[in-house]
Amino acid sequence: MERIEVALIGAGRMGQVHGQNAANHPGLRLRYVVDPRPAANAAMCAQTGAAPAGLEQALEDPAIRAVLICSTTDRHLDHALAAVDAGKAIFCEKPVDLDLEKARRAQPRFEGVPFLLGFNRRFDPHFRALKQRLDDGTVGRLETLHLVNHDPAAPPAGFIPGSGGLFKDFTIHDLDMARWLLGEEPLEVYSVASCLVDPEIGRLGDVDTARTVLKTGSGRLCVISNTRRSGCGYDQRIEACGSAGMIVAGNPALNAVIAQNDAGLLGAAIHPGFASRYALAYRAQIGHFADVVHGTAEPEAGYADGIAALALAEACGESMRDSKVVRMRG
Repeated sequence: MERIEVALIGAGRMGQVHGQNAANHPGLRLRYVVDPRPAANAAMCAQTGAAPAGLEQALEDPAIRAVLICSTTDRHLDHALAAVDAGKAIFCEKPVDLDLEKARRAQPRFEGVPFLLGFNRRFDPHFRALKQRLDDGTVGRLETLHLVNHDPAAPPAGFIPGSGGLFKDFTIHDLDMARWLLGEEPLEVYSVASCLVDPEIGRLGDVDTARTVLKTGSGRLCVISNTRRSGCGYDQRIEACGSAGMIVAGNPALNAVIAQNDAGLLGAAIHPGFASRYALAYRAQIGHFADVVHGTAEPEAGYADGIAALALAEACGESMRDSKVVRMRG
């Protein structure tokens, strides 16, 4: 297999995940790392064998056929547009932008561009198996979904101001999963939220605990449960109820060993965070991007999916602020 050369933009938390996976993939070669922080850039290059570069150098190099955009959220769209102008295939972390209208105005620029958005949960093997059984009709016609997305602990307070808030930073994954599993667009959104985990998050104008209800045109319902503190690890579950039964994707434990004594059963804990819980999903996602770049696959989550999830996230915020059901525009 030809190894297509790619550049990584952003060597932070997600850049480290995606950059390493790209460097390890037989169909990709990570050639450049672009990050304005010399220490972060040098560390990523040392791990992957890539070379440090400026943005213009990376985008102007004709050998670079694709970019991985893992920069700060407020730069995602700017970097993606620069990559479009340079004729590169694009992998971009979510969300496409924090400003829905800005993202919508830019959408025509991405027509015909190989673009994969970082909704990694679509590539989780447990969730893909659940979707396959839904699609196969194992439990009849899908009627309701329950999505649980609970972080183990709140992020540092300094993360909050630039994050876009709980709905755009966190719930957006669940909103994409809801669209993917429901098979139709949610038309009504109702969200309630509180600050129960860290008062500093509330002081900064955000919430840390929320419940959201989505309703589709056919009446299907989805309930999304979010919190920044689970108390038990990285809690990621799905229940799908159909006309003839239920499908559940529970939390995989760190190992399958179970001890039993007079006190009962004792098993391993669930994963402590996103990096280990979704390690297989992240690898599969970059594998899919490699197929996209090689021209053997179409992106499973594209720019339009990013717009749809971002619109739902904004609707969640509006519903929470105004205590009302928000109807999505057509």
